[in-house]
Amino acid sequence: MIGLPRLRPLFSPSISAAALRLIHTALPPEPEIIASICGSLRKGSNFPTPTKQFTNLNLNKNTQIIPKILLQLKQPHDAHCALKFFHWAALNFEIQHSPFDYCVTIHILAHAKLVKDAQALLESVIVKTSSGIMVLDLLFDSYEICESTPFVFDLFVQSCAKLKMIDDAVSACELLDKKGFNLSVISYNTLINVVLKSDSAGLVWKVYEGMMERRICPNEFTMKVMVSGLCKEGRLGRFVDVVKRIHGKKCSAVVVVNACLIYGMIDEGRIEEGLGILKWLLQKNMILDTVAYSLIVLARVKSGDLASALRVYGEMTRRGFSANPFVHTLFIGAYCDEGKVEEAIELFCEMENVGLKPYDETFNHLILGCSRAGRLEDSLKFCESMIDAGLVSSCAAFNELVHQMSDNGFTKRADEMLTSLLEKGFLPNELTYTHLIAGYQKEGNLEGVLKLYYEMEYKSLPPSTSVFASIIAALCHCGDLKEAEKYFKAMKDKSLDPCSYTYENLINAHIEKGSKVRGDQLYHEMLDSGHTASIETHLRDVAKS
Repeated sequence: MIGLPRLRPLFSPSISAAALRLIHTALPPEPEIIASICGSLRKGSNFPTPTKQFTNLNLNKNTQIIPKILLQLKQPHDAHCALKFFHWAALNFEIQHSPFDYCVTIHILAHAKLVKDAQALLESVIVKTSSGIMVLDLLFDSYEICESTPFVFDLFVQSCAKLKMIDDAVSACELLDKKGFNLSVISYNTLINVVLKSDSAGLVWKVYEGMMERRICPNEFTMKVMVSGLCKEGRLGRFVDVVKRIHGKKCSAVVVVNACLIYGMIDEGRIEEGLGILKWLLQKNMILDTVAYSLIVLARVKSGDLASALRVYGEMTRRGFSANPFVHTLFIGAYCDEGKVEEAIELFCEMENVGLKPYDETFNHLILGCSRAGRLEDSLKFCESMIDAGLVSSCAAFNELVHQMSDNGFTKRADEMLTSLLEKGFLPNELTYTHLIAGYQKEGNLEGVLKLYYEMEYKSLPPSTSVFASIIAALCHCGDLKEAEKYFKAMKDKSLDPCSYTYENLINAHIEKGSKVRGDQLYHEMLDSGHTASIETHLRDVAKS
């Protein structure tokens, strides 16, 4: 539990003359009581302990008078008096102050810049209510009558952050924005720093984005925390490289962080929001022109408007900005996605001719595009060029190449390429092996099928239903039913449901071997599993014979 500052009595038990007169007479009207108490406080008089006569005030039964007294002390020069009264009422009358009493006092203290006292009460009432948002609502409700200052909301967010009430702090930022209140950069820094150290580190970018949307300029500390966030996510190196490819040299942390923010928003499809923030960043010199142009090209490509992207690129070059590998790679990817592989290859050649260095993403686009277009030799050439450049293909790009090569009878070449990539640190996944095993099975290469299966086991990659289907089909084709049944059992042991293709291979193989009983058993098992048989007539003919 978070320790809170201990509240100490701020006055001695001695009684003021004015208070004594009040005690020994009948209670005057409420306004006179309020005026008398406030007058005693302002004179610096010590407040009395509750004697038998003084209990006639019934503060513990007449708690509605408390905020009225506090509001008479709302001016900054009376703030210490308000705090004295708040503590005195609680200590001498055993009053449990309402959250509203707390909020009125907090407003008064915040307005007077009594920061530590205001934060102590904020932390106390937030813990007491277990709801930061409820406290925030009460601060809103009492804001005008207390003639408060927006600074109180900075203290609120900082207190929530200190108490690690992250969701409440983030929600508060959004609510405050809707009500027209802007937080200080210190409040955002406090929140971002706490979020980064929590289990909700993914919220860091949401908070930073909110900061940019509200046009709060970050400072050096903000950048330090955001760079730490990129490190924690393992993305710092990637975005340092992205910005370097665009600008031609390393850039400051503020450019890297802001490029990452806009890139992420565009990648999520929030293009107009991202471009709105980008425009403001440009105005504040928090991003470079060439980086901004390149991100706008990214936005147009992402939205599928290649013509618009080309226009932006044309404007970029007319203004004297050089072409860069990042933008060229965007266009290569766009052409490949549209099936315009020839244009993509031409752009790649142009890129090399002007001295722009292609990188992993450039090659991956070309490998994918050429593979899908059936240009397997070109795809292989780009894969080999990538290896020569010391780069490793992405799993998605290589898997597409393997899939197309295996489907077209070039499984061995695909397998050899995998060997070359493994030596460079490539990490294949289950799909890589699934395609290769299926290819070897189609070609009748049982040795290749089993070799890759054992390799999968060695790498602790879980075989899929498709892998077992290929192994069983290959074994059935070779007539090795004993091994086929072994893998069929292993498949079930792994809670993988056999497909109709697997059942039919086993059924046909058993029937051909004369094992009609096992064939019939598998046939009924297949039907019970919900599969449709394509050999039912054949089985009936066998049964009749």
